[in-house]
Amino acid sequence: MYLSLPLPSTVTRMMTVTVFSGTGDSLPMPYTVTVPKNGVCRDLCKALSDACCLKQSETLLLGEVYDYRIYRYFSPLELLNIIKDGDQLVAYKLPAGHEKLLRIEILHRNVDRFTPEPQFNARKLIGSPLVTCIPNDSTRKADIYAAVSAVLAPFVRAKVHAPGESLLNGRRPSLDGIVPRDNGASCEKGLSTSNVDEATSDAEFLPFKLYLSDDKGHIRNPVEEDSDQVFGLPMRLLMGWSDKEHEIYNLKYMDDLPDVFKPGFMSKKTRQEAVNLFSCLDAFLKDEPLGPDDMWYCPCCKEHRQARKKLDLWRLPEILVVHLKRFSYSRYMKNKLDTFVNFPIHDLDMTKYAKHTSGGDQPLIYELYAVINHYGGLGGGHYSAYAKLIEEDSWYHFDDSHVSSVNEEETRTSAAYLLFYRRVDGNSCAMSDVVPVNTHMVDSLEA
Repeated sequence: MYLSLPLPSTVTRMMTVTVFSGTGDSLPMPYTVTVPKNGVCRDLCKALSDACCLKQSETLLLGEVYDYRIYRYFSPLELLNIIKDGDQLVAYKLPAGHEKLLRIEILHRNVDRFTPEPQFNARKLIGSPLVTCIPNDSTRKADIYAAVSAVLAPFVRAKVHAPGESLLNGRRPSLDGIVPRDNGASCEKGLSTSNVDEATSDAEFLPFKLYLSDDKGHIRNPVEEDSDQVFGLPMRLLMGWSDKEHEIYNLKYMDDLPDVFKPGFMSKKTRQEAVNLFSCLDAFLKDEPLGPDDMWYCPCCKEHRQARKKLDLWRLPEILVVHLKRFSYSRYMKNKLDTFVNFPIHDLDMTKYAKHTSGGDQPLIYELYAVINHYGGLGGGHYSAYAKLIEEDSWYHFDDSHVSSVNEEETRTSAAYLLFYRRVDGNSCAMSDVVPVNTHMVDSLEA
């Protein structure tokens, strides 16, 4: 007779991701979205796409930044539970089909400008890594500098140059769609940098200096005409930041990426958004993916597969006790959820939730007759109860030795912990008395 339902806030999590433009269209912007706690990275990318109004011609590349460099990229089917609240996530808006292009990662480090050879005055990287794409056959020095200049365009200080405009010959390459060239090689429509005058790549005209690097940000060689000799894929570049670069570009927009979630961001005492009982039922019945540690053995292919599980209600009892799972436990914290659940007092229709009904087409309608409340937290609390005297059609509040009359609507509070329903169809017995409610049962039930 017990139906333990999760609150939607316990099956979802809030995640903050900073979205960068890989085409230089906009400044980075953090977005906080709600995703299934047991979902996959594809769910996160879908929520981010809606939040940032992603174009149909664009896609998101999701990654984690650690120590000012890209630590890893996430595949669409990776589970979200591997991402910790303290991680820093980024998503790069890239053209659809960017997998066919050469991806460029740009790291940043301070450098002394006026020295014969680059003297990096600090081993630590700065800022956030940037990502863009170029055609595989456009790796000349001018092509690389034009692509990097384009992605840096939103960071140009207003007094230096017009916003959104590249510092290389005043134009920004387009990144719209992939079309074949006459020679059959794939490239991006409009992403032609051949019109960039070679003279603009001379050091005296360049607003910044680029060096080939590795994933650790170690300097290799300056980007020269033979830049086809890259150190693996993707192409990793290190941009030196002297006083000149700091005067042209505003680095503050790349600093201090937010964590995925800060526990103090939303106080547990703050009343959360109200939900209804049916949303709790839907959360209970929703299918969820099984993790790598819970692989399912397929009897057909004789292999372990990552599957999904789903619960359904086969048959419902005459007395239905709904347990709202208000206590949340994790490895690092414990919390009680004070979410207000709007539950029906009359005419709770459970017909569509039962897969099997013994009464044919007769609807499964329930009436509320008692509520157990819990006040306090995990360290200590207090129980009370509301119960209905059927003969009088009146409700009473039972608080230890104190009993008081209450109206029907007062039984709906954010302290509601267990809800007692009785079926009112023709097969149920008469509700002629107050049904006993044992408030001491809830401790073992929660355990």
